[in-house]
Amino acid sequence: MDDGLPVVVIGAGPVGLAAAAELDQRGLPVLVLEKGATAGATVREWGHVRLFSMWRDLVDPAAEKLLTAAGWQRPHDATYPTGEEWARSYLSPLADVLGDRVRFNTEVIGVGRRGRDRVVDAGRHEQPFTVHARTADGTEERILARAVVDASGTWTTPNPLGADGLPAQGERAADLADRISTRIPDLGSAEDRRRYAGRSTAVVGRGHSALTALVALAELAQSDPGTRALWVLRRGEIGDAFGGGEADQLAARGALGMRAKAAVDAGSIEVVTGFRTAGVRPEGARIVLVDESGRELDPVDEVLTLTGFRPDLSWLSEIRLGLDPTLQAPAKLAPLIDPNVHSCGTVYPHGAAELAHPEPGFYLVGMKSYGRAPTFLSLTGFEQVRSIAAEIAGDHAAAARVELTLPETGVCGGSGLFEEPDPTEEVGCCGPPATIQLTARDTSASA
Repeated sequence: MDDGLPVVVIGAGPVGLAAAAELDQRGLPVLVLEKGATAGATVREWGHVRLFSMWRDLVDPAAEKLLTAAGWQRPHDATYPTGEEWARSYLSPLADVLGDRVRFNTEVIGVGRRGRDRVVDAGRHEQPFTVHARTADGTEERILARAVVDASGTWTTPNPLGADGLPAQGERAADLADRISTRIPDLGSAEDRRRYAGRSTAVVGRGHSALTALVALAELAQSDPGTRALWVLRRGEIGDAFGGGEADQLAARGALGMRAKAAVDAGSIEVVTGFRTAGVRPEGARIVLVDESGRELDPVDEVLTLTGFRPDLSWLSEIRLGLDPTLQAPAKLAPLIDPNVHSCGTVYPHGAAELAHPEPGFYLVGMKSYGRAPTFLSLTGFEQVRSIAAEIAGDHAAAARVELTLPETGVCGGSGLFEEPDPTEEVGCCGPPATIQLTARDTSASA
């Protein structure tokens, strides 16, 4: 294989651009292909939402070196950016520094090995990867690569409303499509405010995205009393959905849970438990949710399906992936991130060894590497690509030496409060950063 070929990185989001920076630091040629028109295109789609993580945990070390050399000023470490601020103040400048190594409006539609389909063994690993891409004007091209790092994320493939993992009956009907959304509404915008103010909305899901939407709707009801929020849970009880409150490892995340609990206790949010959606049907201009037993909820105007995401593997059909059958994450990584066992604070750092597939030189990274697990950490993604860059460069010792700097109990990315917490307030249990160094063997043993 020609080592002069670039490493192709798919996606110019936080982890994809970090991968490019890490590869550049290793002196490896790199080409980033981004479907969107800008760096962090999908981050900007939830740009109105504030992250739980502070700036100190949202900048890759190799990326910071590139940016600093270009005169970049790092934002204050103890503040919480919105998605838009993260993209504007960090991702766009990083893409600018990388220059023509980042190509926008270029969608990857397939990845394979030159002259070898999925079935062929003979000479397979000696052949470069072929990355098939399509530009905005419909032109298709084939790019040869020595390795491929897929950091395309999961944002474009949200989980459906149906409790069995498939679309509920009627969910895809054309007359309902404009009333079922998979995005947290931006109630600061006039358009979204008109859509939800004075109307009833069912929020399906129990994660932090659902809590964020519920808190926003409950606050909207204070200025427009006709606004109604209905929280639809598949489980028979709320359980630990509110998180750790004041004991939460992230102050902003804990505050969100406490605000949601207060809204439920005050009656601002109605709760329906044990409801596993099987169908949706129109009733006039409204929507009725139906569960597996035939139980129906009162009609609502809008439905927010905030039930998580899953990886799109459709264009990787010619790559030999080694995935866990449950999570659709790399088989060696899955036991470390299983949400039935782990929370954000208990996921161990990992690198190239855990992310390897039967197809040498191909890696899933970032949120996509976690498959259907919702426990991804931004810092973990940076560590993933540092280790992978070392492995591709032939520095196997550095690749196996997993290193991670993070607050004592970990940092989770994800949606949080719309307003920024006061940086002078205590930030919970997350004290000064501590450096953790684990060998690949130690990481596996910890599982």
